[in-house]
Amino acid sequence: MKKKIVIGITDCSKYNNYEQWVKDEEGVQVIKLSYKDNNLVDVEKRDGVILSGGEDVHPRFYNKLEYLPYCDEIDERRDEFELKVLEYTESKQIPLLGICRGLQVANVFFGGTLVPDIPAFGRFNHSKFPEKDRYHTIQVDANSDLKKIAGDIGEINSAHHQSAELVGKGLVSNAISPDGIIEGIERKNKTGKSFLQLVQWHPERMTDLQNPFSKNIKLSFLEAVRNS
Repeated sequence: MKKKIVIGITDCSKYNNYEQWVKDEEGVQVIKLSYKDNNLVDVEKRDGVILSGGEDVHPRFYNKLEYLPYCDEIDERRDEFELKVLEYTESKQIPLLGICRGLQVANVFFGGTLVPDIPAFGRFNHSKFPEKDRYHTIQVDANSDLKKIAGDIGEINSAHHQSAELVGKGLVSNAISPDGIIEGIERKNKTGKSFLQLVQWHPERMTDLQNPFSKNIKLSFLEAVRNS
C-alpha cells in the first residue's frame, strides 16, 4: 500500500478535472485551495500543491500594466491568493506542479514576465478550438528533469493565449513549441530544493492519459511528494 498523501489544488472552473486526475492514484486525498473559501491556512495541511489553470494573471504583478488591453478574464484576488500559496510552498520546500495558468503565476512569483496575448505578439495561436484542445509537438531540453520524466519530444494539448516571456530568477525553460513558445519551466539548480515542474499544457485532460506528458508528469510529482 502506498503512503497516503494530501494534495492541495487551487480552485478553478474545471477543478474537478484536476481532482479526479490525482485521486485516480492510490492513497491520494485532495484539499481545494480557494480565496473564495478564505482557506489559505489549509495549505499547511497538504503534502504537495497543484496550481491549476484559469484566468489571466493581472500584468500589475509583473510590472507590465501596458499589457492590460491584451488580457481577457482577470481575477486579482485569485492572483494574490496563489502568490501567497507559492510564498508558503517555497518557504517550506513543498513539491509543486503548475499547470497552464499555474506555470504563468509561478513564473511571475519568481520575477518573470508574461506574453499577454501570443498571436498579438507574433506567434501562432495556441488557444483551444471551440469544442476541443489544440494539439502540437514540443521539444524538451536534453539536460532537463522533464526529459528524464517524459522524454525529449512529444505531443501535448494546448489551450492558452498567454505564455512565459522572461523566465523567473532561478528558473529555466525546459520545453518549447515549434514556434518558440515556452512550454515548460523548472528550477535551474535543484540541489537542496523541492520538486518544481511547470507545464503550459493540460496533462489532467489530455485525450491520451497514458501519454508520458500526462501520466509521467503526475506520477513524478506524486513520487516527489511521497519522498519529501
